[in-house]
Amino acid sequence: MNLTQFKQLDVVNIIDGKILGNISDFNINIAEGRIENIIIPGNYKIKALFNSKEEYIIPWEDIKKIGEEVILVTYKGDL
Repeated sequence: MNLTQFKQLDVVNIIDGKILGNISDFNINIAEGRIENIIIPGNYKIKALFNSKEEYIIPWEDIKKIGEEVILVTYKGDL
């Protein structure tokens, strides 16, 4: 699977079953050659009123399973 295909998968939080969205970006550790975090845009409809950007930053260690259609994560932050 390449990064473009990876970014098209829905990210689902297994703690509450909510779909967080799709990956918009990655933080990559170039020295080690690995992905450190995935970044998912937050709910801009609510935040747009206050002009603040919210995003979910999920460490690679919190990715539990990468399937053909979804990525399962444990996200304990504010939704």
